[in-house]
Amino acid sequence: MKKAFVLAAAMLLSLGSMMAQNTFKGIVKYKVESTGTVSMTIPDEVAVAEIKVDGDNMFTKSPIFLNGMGAECVLINNLRTTTCMDLSQLLGYLRSQGSEFTYQGAGKLLVKNEAKPSDFDSLDIKDTEPGHFYYEYVDGETKEIAGQKAYKMVRHVYDEEGVDHPMVMWYSKEIGPQINVLFSGIKGMPLECTIDAGEGKAITYTATEIVKGKVKEADFLLPDGYDTLSDEEMEEFGQQLMEELELLQGE
Repeated sequence: MKKAFVLAAAMLLSLGSMMAQNTFKGIVKYKVESTGTVSMTIPDEVAVAEIKVDGDNMFTKSPIFLNGMGAECVLINNLRTTTCMDLSQLLGYLRSQGSEFTYQGAGKLLVKNEAKPSDFDSLDIKDTEPGHFYYEYVDGETKEIAGQKAYKMVRHVYDEEGVDHPMVMWYSKEIGPQINVLFSGIKGMPLECTIDAGEGKAITYTATEIVKGKVKEADFLLPDGYDTLSDEEMEEFGQQLMEELELLQGE
């Protein structure tokens, strides 16, 4: 009887886990617009964006969703992130100016990182420390975006003076990982968000179409010809790169 109880409990836990996991497969397409009081020119390559999704896997080449110098694409697998970066032109220029690096490659890199759920603890509590932020999930406020039910969330960001700079985001609970590391750990997929760029400027990205089922395994493959560095190697190279750029700016 005890074994049967344990087995039943395990099955229920497994079922709960399966139910919690999003199974959406498809492409979320966005438009990117200038929406502040001061107009900004949005380049054509930025004005449209998309994220390919297969459950906990995501892939995008869209600049609006990429962080880091030279970033060209990012692959998400649950809590694992792989970013492809092309620093070849910058590296070639610095080397032509006499800069030397322990890294001897061409500058096309794969940067890997794996987060832990505990890394996002501060997103579930009210954190008002300067430079920190937290997410407020607003109950009862929804709207439809690209045919999908969107829920309201407010990101509260505090500056060095302790002043809150809230940012509203509308997101889907049914698309993407339960902890979306591409968007600092939100619980789903952003469908609309306005980013304050300062001095009256703002950028809003909004989902315009959600295409179901139009992805395959090949859509989540990283490009060939990139070097993979260890965390230590990447940290050393990044530090050397910053030092060389600072020296160049000081000349």
